[in-house]
Amino acid sequence: MTQSAPPFHLAIPVDDLVKAEAFYGDIIGCPRGRRSDAWIDFDFFGHQLVTHLSPADCRGAKTCLVDGENVPTRHFGVVLSITAWRALAARLQREAVNFIIEPTIRFEGKPGEQGTFFIRDPAGNALEFKAFQDPAQLFAT
Repeated sequence: MTQSAPPFHLAIPVDDLVKAEAFYGDIIGCPRGRRSDAWIDFDFFGHQLVTHLSPADCRGAKTCLVDGENVPTRHFGVVLSITAWRALAARLQREAVNFIIEPTIRFEGKPGEQGTFFIRDPAGNALEFKAFQDPAQLFAT
């Protein structure tokens, strides 16, 4: 990565805005933005995440095998510094958040070596948080 990318916008379905606000706002630590009775904006590590109340669209993700782990095929997340990644993992452990995949190092000793973990929000959306000791490894082949 040679320059910072513009922030992305992602809208996801949730089945309960109160639970979504507690999860993204209080547990993950995302500042809240605008809101209505049908949605809430969050500052998701500098990106705009919108939780839309849409219970019918909430469902669990299928998985595929990646480096020996069953990874949810539909997921989103963010790449953090290794320090921020470790701090978030510790925070989630203190909050007793269930990990789909516990914090681990994937592709150890290979191109793209990364810290990663997966969790689900209360609506079942899968999130991945990554970190690289060497940020230049993000797109390594």
